[in-house]
Amino acid sequence: MKIHHLLTAVSVLALVRTGLAAEPVTALTNQADCCAKELPAATPLSDRSLYQLDSSWTNDAGAALQLASLRGRPQVVTMFFASCQFTCPVLVKDMRRIEAALPENTRTNVGFVLVSFDSTRDTPATLAHYRKTHGLAANWTLLRAAPDDVLELGALLGVKFKKDLRGDFAHSNVITVLDADGAIVRQIVGLNRDTSEAIGAVEQAFTPKKKEQKNKTE
Repeated sequence: MKIHHLLTAVSVLALVRTGLAAEPVTALTNQADCCAKELPAATPLSDRSLYQLDSSWTNDAGAALQLASLRGRPQVVTMFFASCQFTCPVLVKDMRRIEAALPENTRTNVGFVLVSFDSTRDTPATLAHYRKTHGLAANWTLLRAAPDDVLELGALLGVKFKKDLRGDFAHSNVITVLDADGAIVRQIVGLNRDTSEAIGAVEQAFTPKKKEQKNKTE
């Protein structure tokens, strides 16, 4: 399900190509009386959520998933490629600095996502080796996908990338903080930035959930 209206809702997504089709979210209809137990309805996704994309991804364990599987807690996201020797290691280091700077009770409820530009070389095995080499914990998700799906997500994140003749990539350096439902809270552009901006964005991502919990207790 493509999400055209997301492109106008978030200013950083203005670089995306036009022509994405919009489809309404439809509710499941009752098909039989076989299911006696009724499950509570899920909270609808915001029309600004990246998790409405129906693209298919594979993680470093070789498991197929959709971005919506990340829903439920804030995520700190960047795009990279595993063989990069220059800016990508700095981006990952910046992500780790953000993780280390978070209060412990917050850190355990935040995910970190590395999305590869390199659909050819960054196989699940390559990403698994990257995880092991860099000591990335279980709260880090490493993803790859087909080129068109990577291009679509990059456009929605406002990230430019271009493959050169050697198979490497020139690319934007952007770290994006998503809230628990996949909407962009803030983007940090550049390398070696102070972590305070990202920490504030993560705290902001938790705010609606904290307010909801407070309202339930009152």
